[in-house]
Amino acid sequence: MLSADLGLPFLTLAAGGIALLAYALAALRSPRTVHALRWALAVGWVAHALALVLDTAGSGLHGARFGFAPALSATLWLVLAVYAIESRFVPLPGVQRWLAALGAAAVLLMLAFPGEVRAHADSPWMPLHWVLGIASYGLFGAAVLHAGLLSHAERQMRIRRGVLPPAPLGMPLLRVEKLTFRFVAAGFVVLSAALVLGWWFADPWRWDHKTVFSILAWAVFAGLLAGRRAFGWRGRMATRWLYTGAGLLLLAYVGSRFVMEVLLHRAVSVGAAS
Repeated sequence: MLSADLGLPFLTLAAGGIALLAYALAALRSPRTVHALRWALAVGWVAHALALVLDTAGSGLHGARFGFAPALSATLWLVLAVYAIESRFVPLPGVQRWLAALGAAAVLLMLAFPGEVRAHADSPWMPLHWVLGIASYGLFGAAVLHAGLLSHAERQMRIRRGVLPPAPLGMPLLRVEKLTFRFVAAGFVVLSAALVLGWWFADPWRWDHKTVFSILAWAVFAGLLAGRRAFGWRGRMATRWLYTGAGLLLLAYVGSRFVMEVLLHRAVSVGAAS
C-alpha cells in the first residue's frame, strides 16, 4: 500500500507516480509511434531519477534511506541511461518497450518497499563504496541486456538458417558482442573497487551473505574475462557465465536485503548493509 505510513514524502510519491505513468505509456504505445515513445521514456527516466534522489536523501541529516527495491530501481535507471545514450547512435526498437515495462515495475517496487533509514557511515569513504556497488549493478545489467539481445539474434539466425540482417538489433552481432564484454569489463573494474573499499574501510569486516555472494560473483566475472581472453569464449558459454555472475551479484545485496526487509522484517546495521 502506497501511503504516508511508508514514510514517503509527497514529492517522492509524485515523482514516482509520474515515472510510473510515463513508463506505462511507453510500454503500451505502438512501436510505430517512435517519437512519442521516446518522449514518454525520457519523462519517465527524469521523474525516476528525481524519485530515487528524493527517496534516498529524504531522511535528511539523520541518514539515507535505502534497501533492496531502491537498489533494483537504481539499477534499472542506469540500464535505461545506457540505452538512452546508445539509442542516439544505433536504433534498438525492439528493446524500449521491454525496458519501459521493467522501469515501471522497478518504480512500483521502490514505492511499495522504500527501504529503511540508515545512519551515516563512520567512514567518509563508505558512501563511495555504496555508489560503486550500485554502478556495478548497472553496468552488469547493461551487459545482461546486450547478452539477451545477442542470444535472441542468434536464435533468429538459427531459425532462418541464413545471415542475420542488422534489424531487429540495428547493429551487427559482433558489435553487440564487443559491447557486452566492454560492459562486463567495466563492471568488473567498478565491482573490484567497491569490494576493495568495503574491505579497507569497513569496521569490522563481515563475512555475511552479501560479502560471500559478492566475492563469488567477482570470481565468476574474473573467470569469464579470463576465458574470453585465453580461449575466446563466446555464445552460450560466455552468456552462461555472465548470467551466473549477475545472479550471484543480485543475491549479494538485493537478495539478502529482500530476505531481511520482506521475509524476516528485520533491520540490519550499517556495516552489514554497506
